[in-house]
Amino acid sequence: MKAMAIRKITDLKSGESPLELVDLPVPVPKDKEVLLKVSVCGVCHTELDEIEGRTPPLHFPVVPGHQIVGRVEKAGRHAVRLSAGDRAGVAWIYWACGKCKFCLEGRENLCTDFMATGRDADGGYAEYVAVSEDFAYPLPEIFSDGEAAPLLCAGAIGYRSLRLTGLKDGENIGLIGFGASGHLVIKMVRFQYPNSKVFVFSRSGPEREFGRELGAFWSGDIGDEAPEKLAAIIDTTPVWKPVVAALRNLERGGRLVINAIRKEDGDKEELLKVDYSRDLWMEKEIRSVANITRKDVSDFLKLASEIPIKPEVQEFPLEDANKALLEIRQGKIRGAKVLRIS
Repeated sequence: MKAMAIRKITDLKSGESPLELVDLPVPVPKDKEVLLKVSVCGVCHTELDEIEGRTPPLHFPVVPGHQIVGRVEKAGRHAVRLSAGDRAGVAWIYWACGKCKFCLEGRENLCTDFMATGRDADGGYAEYVAVSEDFAYPLPEIFSDGEAAPLLCAGAIGYRSLRLTGLKDGENIGLIGFGASGHLVIKMVRFQYPNSKVFVFSRSGPEREFGRELGAFWSGDIGDEAPEKLAAIIDTTPVWKPVVAALRNLERGGRLVINAIRKEDGDKEELLKVDYSRDLWMEKEIRSVANITRKDVSDFLKLASEIPIKPEVQEFPLEDANKALLEIRQGKIRGAKVLRIS
């Protein structure tokens, strides 16, 4: 099968293409696994973290991609939930032990043996992928394959982030960075919290305009002061400056939720600019988002079909995966990017 693989840690600033087109054997599904013939796979900033070594793969080469949509080609002999021909999706959570304290509490995202799709096991930048049927999700028919792909990560992790804010209807919320996840979260907010105002912060003029198109009450640069204080803010950027800026825009008792697998080190000195009494005092909170649970994915897919959420998608052929990743690195983002595999 054709696949785009990461062969080594690569600094994208070097100009070197990080992924290589390779020919790999088609996976053979184990007893409880299903083999999916991949239709599309979403492209995520986390792939940049894998490529540049901030959250490195367990082994090389590895096939990235964790927003996978396809149809079951073959089911293992003990797989009973999915059958040949069924459409299914695969998200960031590839496997968890099911036995530890966190798994038993429904927080398998915190499992010490957590395995990530496209990092710890081969993902969806390929014609086929094998995964346990317990970590594959039937997809609502209302969504096309291309629309469904970003829901599996950008949407599901945005759903978890929004839930962790503790937002109440009528409270102000800020979204810092307005890429694949942000443009889905604003749709959730407007549906679930119709009386809340959304404030969009982005370094990109087109992203700020996109936010206004989708109903943002206000949009500005990342370092701008919002015209009103915010009860909650979700930061989806890979850098530290927005954390400091967000704290200054929070209301007393407000909560900042950081939705990022990793932050880059390039501007870490920005943290030295935090003034405790001005920026963090008065019971402001900072909370991180660690991965997603299966329940997050399932619950979000149900919500997305009810709203319905229709992501804005830009498609690339599999062979142009490097181009799609480079555009994300350069901040050329409007909605979500998706690779068309078949």
